[in-house]
Amino acid sequence: MSHKTDKKFEEITLSTEPIFQGKIISLQVDTVQLPNGSTATREIVRHPGAVAVLALIGDKMLVVEQYRKPMEKSQVEIPAGKLDPGEHPQEAAARELAEETGYRSASLKLLSSFYTSPGFADELIHLYVADDLSQGEARPDEDEFLEVEAITLEQAQHYIREGRISDAKTIMAVYAWQIMKLGGTL
Repeated sequence: MSHKTDKKFEEITLSTEPIFQGKIISLQVDTVQLPNGSTATREIVRHPGAVAVLALIGDKMLVVEQYRKPMEKSQVEIPAGKLDPGEHPQEAAARELAEETGYRSASLKLLSSFYTSPGFADELIHLYVADDLSQGEARPDEDEFLEVEAITLEQAQHYIREGRISDAKTIMAVYAWQIMKLGGTL
């Protein structure tokens, strides 16, 4: 979807300096021309994109608890993971749900796609809602150590207040779930 204002404040890239290329992210520094003609630098993290799943079983939501090294603490989050090259987001959502929780869904619907931190990163997360779940066996990645839990909306809100849930995608999913429970549409 294109808007007339898409280029209103466009910054034209004059040069790009690659800084780091990792397995998941890369970092570059761009020199840009600003709308007023002056120049500036922008540090940009490139990310392949990710998916997250609000998985509902009756009146509970599936979450996983795992250690998050950047924060140096364990976090409770909805199932999520990065997109593989060429992978459709809905396929990735089904894969991540099965890998992390063991559950499969007969119904995956896109709720929203959103940028996590557009001031410095291009990561786009596709948030799906899944219901009509059937249980299987979890198969997390070999470097993932996690615990699966099914929690109520009230527990999720309590975890947010405690800081056990503090990532944007999970907080967004909890609030979406709250709206759905109140009969609202997203």
